[in-house]
Amino acid sequence: MKILVTGGAGFIGSNIVDAYLAAGHEVFVLDDLSSGVLDNLSPKAKFFQMDIRDPKVEKIFEENKFDVMNHLAAQMDVRKSVADPVFDSTVNVTGTLNLLENCRKHGVKKVIFSSTGGAIYGEQDYFPADENHPTRPLSPYGIAKLAVEKYLFFYNAVHGMDYVVLRYANVYGPRQNPHGEAGVVAIFSSKLLNGEEPVINGDGRQTRDYTFVGDVVRANVLALDYRKSDIFNIGTGSETDVNVLYTKLRKAVGSSAPEKHGPAKAGEQMRSVIDYSKARKILGWEPEVGLDEGIKLTVDFFRRKIKGNA
Repeated sequence: MKILVTGGAGFIGSNIVDAYLAAGHEVFVLDDLSSGVLDNLSPKAKFFQMDIRDPKVEKIFEENKFDVMNHLAAQMDVRKSVADPVFDSTVNVTGTLNLLENCRKHGVKKVIFSSTGGAIYGEQDYFPADENHPTRPLSPYGIAKLAVEKYLFFYNAVHGMDYVVLRYANVYGPRQNPHGEAGVVAIFSSKLLNGEEPVINGDGRQTRDYTFVGDVVRANVLALDYRKSDIFNIGTGSETDVNVLYTKLRKAVGSSAPEKHGPAKAGEQMRSVIDYSKARKILGWEPEVGLDEGIKLTVDFFRRKIKGNA
């Protein structure tokens, strides 16, 4: 298949690109490199550096006639979306519509969309949340992801374009960006390896469903062969609080840095964990990498990276 991966130079996207190439597909990457890096990208993928909002995107669709678009490109910082909801919307909603219109015009048969299993549900009524849980996003980022899911339903109903929505839990692993606000595993790993003391927001009891990137990649490979349109949670169904996570990371690094707490972040969701039983039943997917193993793989990656830069 000819597959376009938007955001394919990023953390999750580049890992998916590698898996699609390994499966024998012809892979194209569209990325503006605002957060992605070329070092992540296989030379076997054809690369276009462009913003998803750019009208010139149409030429790429016109010339290459993709079968599938896997859409990961996004403004991905929840806090930035709160500070600047207009910018978030221009990228995550308007930019996506620019892509979807080109999919419609140029015969793309299927869209795989990276949504959010944390921000889309908001404060949960029950734990873990399944796909039928009410969607009450508390951030413009979550609202935009939900809007795109609704647009995909429209494009399927009116234009016959198939879609698979994958609602990710908190994804971590090799190639995650250790800078900025997103990706606590990457941030803490990098700081601990550099002899710094990470700061835990608030009391550290906020929980997340930490899911290894390799497991997320498998879900994207399975989604290629799914012949219907649907929404799936991709997570572990297990909660881990930040204090426990920090202890595990400190042990993996071999650090004795004390647990240091700072002010809580206003509006931060306290508990987030999602049920993957639908993905197991229909896609045949389930998580295979446990948290301890995933942390070891992630810390080893950052250790090699830091040594390489030394």
